[in-house]
Amino acid sequence: MTASGTFAPKPGAAPLPRQVLAQAGMEARLMLRNGEQLLLAVVIPAIVLVGGVKGSDRIGLEFSHRAVDVITPGVLALAIMSTAFTSLAIATGFERRYGVIKRLGTSPLSRTGLLAGKIGALLLVEVLQVAVISVVGLALGWEPDVNVVGVVLAIVFGTAAFAALGLALAGALRAEATLAAANLVYLLLLAGGAVVLPTSAYGDFGEVVRWLPSGALGNAMRGALTDATVVWRELAVLLGWAIGGAVLTARTFKWE
Repeated sequence: MTASGTFAPKPGAAPLPRQVLAQAGMEARLMLRNGEQLLLAVVIPAIVLVGGVKGSDRIGLEFSHRAVDVITPGVLALAIMSTAFTSLAIATGFERRYGVIKRLGTSPLSRTGLLAGKIGALLLVEVLQVAVISVVGLALGWEPDVNVVGVVLAIVFGTAAFAALGLALAGALRAEATLAAANLVYLLLLAGGAVVLPTSAYGDFGEVVRWLPSGALGNAMRGALTDATVVWRELAVLLGWAIGGAVLTARTFKWE
């Protein structure tokens, strides 16, 4: 209602923070409604956690701490990787294919706001993942020794690194190729990227995989939740991957 007492329209975009929150909420709902994304986000990490803890004793894996205390942080890192890289890459690839991103480009939401909304959605989903996997871990006897700063930095830097790489992949390949490549990379890093198991389990190859974003995130999470420390070298590695991925995305990403 205007000062003259008439009901007149007041055109204009909503404030940027409100736009970003709305976009983040929509993105998070779409991810959780998608069965494949939910499988990657929660179901597979939970299965890996239960299977890893139960199977480590049977096959004789030896760690510096109890198996559940080592594997649970690794599975939390796996969950972050699955959401920030695989799910984001696949969703963005098909959004490009169907012109969703192009249409969003005509809205008042800027590119920066769109990316901020996607990152916000990732963080919302990751909160759910951490809650679910932590409950499963505690049920298996997990006794974390927590450094809150280390956990927060690992999640933020890990999300930034994998999101940048996921967007680079989705922005350079066709949707079908992105789907295949993202799942392949996910499986390779799950098996040999030192994300679930510590680098010490890989022998001499461990010195190589610790420089991968998967190994760095896994080690950072284990350090923060097992030894209550901030593993600065691994965080620096993640930051390097995040910067490199962001530069690559900026140069190669195609919006349609």
